[in-house]
Amino acid sequence: MKYTGYSFLLFLLLLSTLANAQTYKNELGLRSDNDSYLGQGSDRYYTNGLFFNFRHALDQQKLPQNLEKKTYEISLGQKMFNPYSGYAPDPATQDRPFAGYLYVEGAMNWFYSNESIIKASAQIGTTGKNSLGEAGQKLLHRAIGFYDIEGWDYQIKNELALNLSGQYSKLLTRIADNAVEFSFEGYANLGTTLTGAGAGLLFRTGSLNQLFNSAYTNSVIGNHAKTKALVKREIFFYAKPQLNFVGYDATIQGSLFNNNSPVTFGREPLVFAQQLGVDYSSQRFTFDFSVLFKTREIKSTARAHQWGSIGLYYRFDK
Repeated sequence: MKYTGYSFLLFLLLLSTLANAQTYKNELGLRSDNDSYLGQGSDRYYTNGLFFNFRHALDQQKLPQNLEKKTYEISLGQKMFNPYSGYAPDPATQDRPFAGYLYVEGAMNWFYSNESIIKASAQIGTTGKNSLGEAGQKLLHRAIGFYDIEGWDYQIKNELALNLSGQYSKLLTRIADNAVEFSFEGYANLGTTLTGAGAGLLFRTGSLNQLFNSAYTNSVIGNHAKTKALVKREIFFYAKPQLNFVGYDATIQGSLFNNNSPVTFGREPLVFAQQLGVDYSSQRFTFDFSVLFKTREIKSTARAHQWGSIGLYYRFDK
Protein backbone atom coordinates (compact mmCIF):
# COMPACT_ATOMS: atom_id res chain seq x y z
CA MET A 1 0.00 0.00 0.00
CA LYS A 2 2.84 2.34 0.85
CA TYR A 3 4.58 1.38 -2.39
CA THR A 4 1.40 2.05 -4.39
CA GLY A 5 0.94 5.47 -2.78
CA TYR A 6 4.61 6.32 -3.33
CA SER A 7 4.39 5.28 -7.00
CA PHE A 8 1.26 7.36 -7.47
CA LEU A 9 3.00 10.43 -6.05
CA LEU A 10 5.95 9.88 -8.37
CA PHE A 11 3.57 9.52 -11.30
CA LEU A 12 1.85 12.81 -10.45
CA LEU A 13 5.23 14.49 -10.07
CA LEU A 14 6.31 13.17 -13.47
CA LEU A 15 3.12 14.41 -15.12
CA SER A 16 3.59 17.83 -13.54
CA THR A 17 7.20 17.98 -14.70
CA LEU A 18 6.29 16.98 -18.24
CA ALA A 19 3.45 19.50 -18.37
CA ASN A 20 5.68 22.30 -17.20
CA ALA A 21 8.56 21.26 -19.46
CA GLN A 22 6.40 20.75 -22.56
CA THR A 23 7.64 22.97 -25.35
CA TYR A 24 7.22 23.02 -29.10
CA LYS A 25 10.06 23.60 -31.52
CA ASN A 26 8.16 25.47 -34.25
CA GLU A 27 5.80 28.41 -34.48
CA LEU A 28 3.58 29.77 -37.25
CA GLY A 29 2.37 33.33 -36.90
CA LEU A 30 0.06 35.84 -38.54
CA ARG A 31 -0.04 39.53 -37.69
CA SER A 32 -2.36 42.14 -39.15
CA ASP A 33 -2.01 45.92 -38.74
CA ASN A 34 -4.83 48.30 -39.67
CA ASP A 35 -6.06 51.67 -38.48
CA SER A 36 -9.66 50.48 -38.84
CA TYR A 37 -9.12 48.24 -35.78
CA LEU A 38 -9.42 51.39 -33.66
CA GLY A 39 -12.93 52.13 -34.98
CA GLN A 40 -12.16 55.74 -35.88
CA GLY A 41 -13.20 55.53 -39.54
CA SER A 42 -9.77 56.68 -40.75
CA ASP A 43 -7.86 55.11 -43.63
CA ARG A 44 -4.67 57.11 -43.76
CA TYR A 45 -0.88 56.89 -43.73
CA TYR A 46 0.19 53.40 -42.57
CA THR A 47 -3.15 51.88 -43.50
CA ASN A 48 -2.50 48.13 -43.62
CA GLY A 49 0.18 45.56 -42.89
CA LEU A 50 0.07 41.77 -43.19
CA PHE A 51 2.85 39.47 -41.98
CA PHE A 52 3.35 35.70 -42.00
CA ASN A 53 6.25 34.06 -40.18
CA PHE A 54 7.76 30.72 -39.26
CA ARG A 55 10.12 30.25 -36.30
CA HIS A 56 12.21 27.28 -35.21
CA ALA A 57 14.20 26.69 -32.02
CA LEU A 58 17.60 24.99 -32.29
CA ASP A 59 18.71 22.28 -29.84
CA GLN A 60 19.37 24.17 -26.61
CA GLN A 61 21.57 21.45 -25.08
CA LYS A 62 24.18 22.15 -27.79
CA LEU A 63 24.39 25.87 -26.97
CA PRO A 64 27.03 27.56 -24.78
CA GLN A 65 26.20 27.75 -21.08
CA ASN A 66 25.32 31.45 -21.13
CA LEU A 67 23.06 31.09 -24.18
CA GLU A 68 19.59 29.94 -23.17
CA LYS A 69 17.98 29.67 -26.57
CA LYS A 70 18.65 30.29 -30.26
CA THR A 71 15.96 30.56 -32.92
CA TYR A 72 15.70 31.46 -36.56
CA GLU A 73 12.72 32.85 -38.42
CA ILE A 74 11.51 33.48 -41.96
CA SER A 75 8.90 36.15 -42.62
CA LEU A 76 6.85 37.47 -45.53
CA GLY A 77 5.43 40.95 -45.11
CA GLN A 78 3.52 43.62 -46.99
CA LYS A 79 2.86 47.21 -45.93
CA MET A 80 0.55 49.75 -47.58
CA PHE A 81 0.61 53.52 -47.16
CA ASN A 82 -1.97 56.13 -48.16
CA PRO A 83 -2.33 59.90 -48.02
CA TYR A 84 -5.26 61.17 -45.91
CA SER A 85 -7.47 58.60 -47.70
CA GLY A 86 -7.31 55.74 -50.17
CA TYR A 87 -9.34 57.99 -52.45
CA ALA A 88 -7.00 60.89 -53.26
CA PRO A 89 -6.95 61.26 -57.05
CA ASP A 90 -5.39 64.75 -57.05
CA PRO A 91 -1.65 64.66 -56.29
CA ALA A 92 -1.77 68.31 -55.24
CA THR A 93 -3.86 67.37 -52.18
CA GLN A 94 -1.88 64.28 -51.15
CA ASP A 95 -0.14 64.77 -47.81
CA ARG A 96 1.77 61.49 -48.05
CA PRO A 97 2.73 59.32 -51.04
CA PHE A 98 0.86 56.18 -51.92
CA ALA A 99 3.41 53.44 -51.31
CA GLY A 100 3.74 49.69 -50.91
CA TYR A 101 6.55 47.60 -49.48
CA LEU A 102 6.76 43.83 -50.03
CA TYR A 103 9.62 41.78 -48.57
CA VAL A 104 11.01 38.48 -47.37
CA GLU A 105 13.05 38.48 -44.17
CA GLY A 106 15.43 36.06 -42.52
CA ALA A 107 16.45 36.54 -38.87
CA MET A 108 18.42 34.93 -36.06
CA ASN A 109 17.69 35.44 -32.36
CA TRP A 110 20.07 34.81 -29.44
CA PHE A 111 18.43 34.61 -26.00
CA TYR A 112 20.93 34.78 -23.13
CA SER A 113 20.48 33.44 -19.61
CA ASN A 114 20.81 36.98 -18.17
CA GLU A 115 17.67 37.86 -20.18
CA SER A 116 19.38 39.91 -22.84
CA ILE A 117 18.42 39.30 -26.47
CA ILE A 118 20.18 40.02 -29.76
CA LYS A 119 18.35 39.83 -33.08
CA ALA A 120 19.93 40.24 -36.53
CA SER A 121 17.84 40.26 -39.69
CA ALA A 122 18.04 40.95 -43.41
CA GLN A 123 15.24 41.86 -45.82
CA ILE A 124 15.01 41.73 -49.59
CA GLY A 125 11.99 43.07 -51.37
CA THR A 126 10.59 45.92 -53.41
CA THR A 127 8.72 49.18 -53.21
CA GLY A 128 6.52 50.56 -55.97
CA LYS A 129 4.00 48.78 -58.17
CA ASN A 130 5.92 45.51 -57.82
CA SER A 131 5.02 45.50 -54.11
CA LEU A 132 1.36 44.83 -55.05
CA GLY A 133 0.18 47.52 -52.64
CA GLU A 134 -2.35 48.94 -55.08
CA ALA A 135 -3.68 45.50 -56.05
CA GLY A 136 -3.86 44.41 -52.42
CA GLN A 137 -5.76 47.47 -51.22
CA LYS A 138 -8.24 47.38 -54.10
CA LEU A 139 -8.89 43.68 -53.50
CA LEU A 140 -9.41 44.29 -49.78
CA HIS A 141 -11.83 47.16 -50.35
CA ARG A 142 -13.87 45.22 -52.91
CA ALA A 143 -14.03 42.18 -50.64
CA ILE A 144 -15.46 44.08 -47.66
CA GLY A 145 -17.48 46.69 -49.56
CA PHE A 146 -15.36 49.77 -48.80
CA TYR A 147 -15.11 52.85 -51.01
CA ASP A 148 -13.29 52.89 -54.38
CA ILE A 149 -9.53 53.39 -54.38
CA GLU A 150 -7.94 56.07 -56.55
CA GLY A 151 -4.56 57.80 -56.56
CA TRP A 152 -2.11 54.92 -56.79
CA ASP A 153 -1.01 56.22 -60.22
CA TYR A 154 1.20 58.59 -58.21
CA GLN A 155 2.74 55.96 -55.95
CA ILE A 156 6.44 55.62 -55.13
CA LYS A 157 8.27 54.00 -58.05
CA ASN A 158 9.74 50.49 -58.14
CA GLU A 159 13.01 49.99 -56.30
CA LEU A 160 14.87 46.94 -55.06
CA ALA A 161 14.84 46.89 -51.26
CA LEU A 162 17.83 45.62 -49.29
CA ASN A 163 17.73 46.26 -45.55
CA LEU A 164 19.68 45.10 -42.49
CA SER A 165 18.47 45.39 -38.91
CA GLY A 166 19.88 44.75 -35.45
CA GLN A 167 17.95 44.74 -32.15
CA TYR A 168 19.04 44.50 -28.53
CA SER A 169 16.86 43.95 -25.45
CA LYS A 170 17.84 43.62 -21.79
CA LEU A 171 15.88 43.01 -18.61
CA LEU A 172 16.42 45.88 -16.16
CA THR A 173 14.40 44.66 -13.20
CA ARG A 174 11.53 42.35 -12.26
CA ILE A 175 9.72 43.03 -8.98
CA ALA A 176 6.47 42.36 -7.04
CA ASP A 177 6.85 38.56 -7.10
CA ASN A 178 7.72 38.65 -10.83
CA ALA A 179 4.49 40.51 -11.70
CA VAL A 180 6.12 43.81 -12.77
CA GLU A 181 9.00 44.16 -15.18
CA PHE A 182 11.06 46.86 -16.91
CA SER A 183 13.33 46.24 -19.92
CA PHE A 184 15.39 48.25 -22.37
CA GLU A 185 14.88 47.87 -26.12
CA GLY A 186 16.96 49.37 -28.92
CA TYR A 187 17.34 48.86 -32.67
CA ALA A 188 19.20 50.14 -35.74
CA ASN A 189 18.24 49.81 -39.43
CA LEU A 190 20.40 50.34 -42.49
CA GLY A 191 19.20 49.91 -46.06
CA THR A 192 17.71 51.28 -49.23
CA THR A 193 14.19 51.48 -47.76
CA LEU A 194 14.60 52.22 -44.05
CA THR A 195 17.57 53.71 -42.21
CA GLY A 196 17.39 54.83 -38.60
CA ALA A 197 17.61 53.87 -34.95
CA GLY A 198 15.52 53.96 -31.81
CA ALA A 199 15.39 53.13 -28.13
CA GLY A 200 12.58 52.59 -25.66
CA LEU A 201 11.56 51.28 -22.25
CA LEU A 202 9.28 48.23 -22.05
CA PHE A 203 6.91 47.87 -19.08
CA ARG A 204 5.01 44.59 -18.49
CA THR A 205 2.72 43.57 -15.68
CA GLY A 206 0.74 40.39 -15.08
CA SER A 207 1.62 36.71 -15.22
CA LEU A 208 5.07 36.86 -16.81
CA ASN A 209 7.74 34.51 -18.10
CA GLN A 210 11.42 35.25 -18.52
CA LEU A 211 12.29 37.13 -21.69
CA PHE A 212 13.76 33.92 -23.14
CA ASN A 213 10.47 32.07 -22.52
CA SER A 214 7.93 34.78 -23.30
CA ALA A 215 5.33 35.34 -26.00
CA TYR A 216 6.33 39.02 -26.11
CA THR A 217 9.77 38.10 -27.46
CA ASN A 218 8.43 35.20 -29.58
CA SER A 219 10.44 32.75 -27.51
CA VAL A 220 7.83 30.32 -26.16
CA ILE A 221 9.19 27.69 -28.54
CA GLY A 222 12.06 25.55 -27.30
CA ASN A 223 14.09 22.45 -28.07
CA HIS A 224 15.33 20.53 -24.98
CA ALA A 225 14.74 23.51 -22.71
CA LYS A 226 17.45 24.48 -20.24
CA THR A 227 15.32 26.55 -17.86
CA LYS A 228 11.69 25.97 -16.97
CA ALA A 229 9.23 28.80 -17.64
CA LEU A 230 7.98 30.69 -14.60
CA VAL A 231 4.32 30.17 -15.57
CA LYS A 232 2.52 27.83 -17.96
CA ARG A 233 0.24 30.61 -19.25
CA GLU A 234 1.11 34.24 -19.67
CA ILE A 235 -1.40 37.06 -19.54
CA PHE A 236 -0.04 40.57 -19.25
CA PHE A 237 -0.42 44.22 -20.17
CA TYR A 238 2.51 46.04 -21.74
CA ALA A 239 3.49 49.58 -22.63
CA LYS A 240 6.49 50.75 -24.63
CA PRO A 241 7.35 54.42 -25.17
CA GLN A 242 10.08 54.74 -27.80
CA LEU A 243 12.02 57.56 -29.44
CA ASN A 244 12.98 56.96 -33.08
CA PHE A 245 15.53 58.69 -35.30
CA VAL A 246 14.55 58.39 -38.97
CA GLY A 247 17.52 58.68 -41.33
CA TYR A 248 15.66 57.68 -44.50
CA ASP A 249 12.22 56.32 -45.37
CA ALA A 250 11.70 55.42 -49.03
CA THR A 251 7.91 55.15 -48.58
CA ILE A 252 7.94 58.91 -47.88
CA GLN A 253 11.01 60.19 -49.74
CA GLY A 254 11.06 57.89 -52.76
CA SER A 255 14.12 56.18 -54.19
CA LEU A 256 17.43 56.60 -52.41
CA PHE A 257 19.24 56.78 -55.77
CA ASN A 258 16.99 58.91 -58.00
CA ASN A 259 14.07 61.33 -57.88
CA ASN A 260 11.63 59.66 -60.25
CA SER A 261 8.61 59.34 -57.94
CA PRO A 262 5.88 61.91 -58.73
CA VAL A 263 4.92 62.70 -55.09
CA THR A 264 7.49 62.73 -52.28
CA PHE A 265 8.01 64.59 -49.01
CA GLY A 266 10.70 65.10 -46.43
CA ARG A 267 10.64 62.95 -43.30
CA GLU A 268 10.50 64.12 -39.71
CA PRO A 269 13.86 63.08 -38.22
CA LEU A 270 12.52 62.42 -34.70
CA VAL A 271 9.33 60.42 -34.14
CA PHE A 272 7.95 59.42 -30.76
CA ALA A 273 5.90 56.21 -30.55
CA GLN A 274 3.80 54.75 -27.74
CA GLN A 275 2.62 51.13 -27.89
CA LEU A 276 0.02 49.68 -25.51
CA GLY A 277 -1.06 46.05 -25.63
CA VAL A 278 -2.36 42.91 -23.98
CA ASP A 279 -1.06 39.40 -24.54
CA TYR A 280 -2.39 35.95 -23.68
CA SER A 281 -0.27 32.87 -24.30
CA SER A 282 -0.49 29.16 -23.52
CA GLN A 283 2.17 26.63 -24.50
CA ARG A 284 0.39 26.10 -27.82
CA PHE A 285 -1.23 29.45 -28.73
CA THR A 286 -0.66 33.19 -28.43
CA PHE A 287 -3.11 36.04 -28.98
CA ASP A 288 -1.86 39.63 -28.90
CA PHE A 289 -3.63 42.95 -29.44
CA SER A 290 -1.93 46.33 -29.32
CA VAL A 291 -2.40 49.92 -30.38
CA LEU A 292 0.42 52.16 -31.52
CA PHE A 293 0.44 55.96 -31.52
CA LYS A 294 3.04 57.94 -33.49
CA THR A 295 3.81 61.62 -33.73
CA ARG A 296 3.92 63.22 -37.17
CA GLU A 297 6.29 61.40 -39.55
CA ILE A 298 6.03 63.57 -42.69
CA LYS A 299 6.98 67.16 -43.43
CA SER A 300 3.57 68.06 -44.84
CA THR A 301 0.11 68.80 -43.55
CA ALA A 302 -0.11 65.15 -42.42
CA ARG A 303 -1.10 64.63 -38.81
CA ALA A 304 -0.04 62.19 -36.10
CA HIS A 305 -1.27 58.65 -36.65
CA GLN A 306 -2.34 55.51 -34.80
CA TRP A 307 -3.35 51.94 -35.66
CA GLY A 308 -4.17 48.58 -34.14
CA SER A 309 -2.31 45.28 -34.44
CA ILE A 310 -3.60 41.72 -33.98
CA GLY A 311 -1.25 38.74 -33.71
CA LEU A 312 -2.12 35.02 -33.70
CA TYR A 313 0.52 32.31 -33.22
CA TYR A 314 0.41 28.51 -33.15
CA ARG A 315 3.22 26.23 -31.96
CA PHE A 316 3.91 22.63 -33.01
CA ASP A 317 6.68 20.02 -33.27
CA LYS A 318 6.32 18.50 -36.74
